[in-house]
Amino acid sequence: MAEFVDAAQIHVKAGNGGAGAVSFRREAHVDRGGPDGGDGGKGGDVVLVVDPQLASLIVFRDQPFRRAGDGAHGQGKKMHGAGGRDQVVGVPLGTVVRDFDGTLIADLAETGSKIVIARGGRGGAGNARFLSNRRRAPGFGEQGEVGEEFWFNLELKLKADVCLIGEPNVGKSSLIANISRARPKIADYAFTTLVPNLGVVRPPDATEYIVADIPGLIEGASEGRGLGHAFLRHVERAVALALVVPADLEEVVMHERVNQLLHELTNYQESLGHRPRVLVGTRLDLVDDEEQARERMSRVAEDFSMPLVGVVSNLDRQGMSSVVYGFAKIVESARASAPATVEKMIYRPRPNFEVNVTRTGDASFVVEGRDALHAVGLSDLGQADALAIVHTRLERMGVFRMLRRLGCREGDSVRIGSFEFTFEED
Repeated sequence: MAEFVDAAQIHVKAGNGGAGAVSFRREAHVDRGGPDGGDGGKGGDVVLVVDPQLASLIVFRDQPFRRAGDGAHGQGKKMHGAGGRDQVVGVPLGTVVRDFDGTLIADLAETGSKIVIARGGRGGAGNARFLSNRRRAPGFGEQGEVGEEFWFNLELKLKADVCLIGEPNVGKSSLIANISRARPKIADYAFTTLVPNLGVVRPPDATEYIVADIPGLIEGASEGRGLGHAFLRHVERAVALALVVPADLEEVVMHERVNQLLHELTNYQESLGHRPRVLVGTRLDLVDDEEQARERMSRVAEDFSMPLVGVVSNLDRQGMSSVVYGFAKIVESARASAPATVEKMIYRPRPNFEVNVTRTGDASFVVEGRDALHAVGLSDLGQADALAIVHTRLERMGVFRMLRRLGCREGDSVRIGSFEFTFEED
């Protein structure tokens, strides 16, 4: 069985745009044919797409790098470069994407969800684009834009209808094995379950649903103790919670166990305290009086205002039908009361079109931003016509106005990427 990994990192690099060509038409009997340089192709995007066939982030643990194709350079005769190939990356349903600061980028919680996580660079314009009545033979083109590059944190939150919650070694794995085709590891010692297990339950005449077996919770799990704390995130999406408690305990101990489980859940996320929940009793085969055991479980369930869906024996499967249909009933009820499913969303990172101007010294400034770098990305800034285009672009973006607001004076140094110039008033 493949290892289950629910947290990983990914490095994405979008493709660079191709450079615009500097070319002039050269044919027999055609004098001064004019510029005919084609545009560079756009770099490919990196796209995350939900893949229903994936159940873990293990593929990113040892191979976190994903890169899209670069755009081809433009050529003469106004031939444009081909666009770079997009890199489409499959992720499991329920994948959450965050930057290293913890900011949420996307929550891919629906089948078909996708996000353009890194945008390819724009292709540069060929010199044919710069032809004008005043500029008859432009000897420069535009460089391709560099594609975006990021590191992101990925975490997986399983999407199950019912989550089995309980302390270690209370029979959760045996229960899910009995009511579904899941085959978790089962043994007579604590912390046998080291990863969540999912099972699909298909009652003959009731709704189909998914059950998740979460590793056992101990006191302090929400604060990092034991193994369960690492998997509490998988409880967040559950439609309903099933608290599993052994039926062979004294009533006061049952009460304490349920209270402790609810405390850990609400301490981790307060909204879990309001999630629909049911109580399940296990180890019926170990009690002396089955009727008294059911009465104790019923009183405990009533004390915590939740229904008792069944008391079972994982050994001889006694009581399983009651649990299967009890889970189905609460899932149907929760689904009916849930808000209507919204249309699938395609997520995109925030556009990085802003221009930022920063003072770096008494007489030095730095201009940053995607459009600012694009504005100065011409192939030959030694030409007066190219500098005039850069000046016009920066003026339209309000760069000079922002520099003046920060106190930039004539003679101060301004740097945009690798391009540096001395500020002059018109």
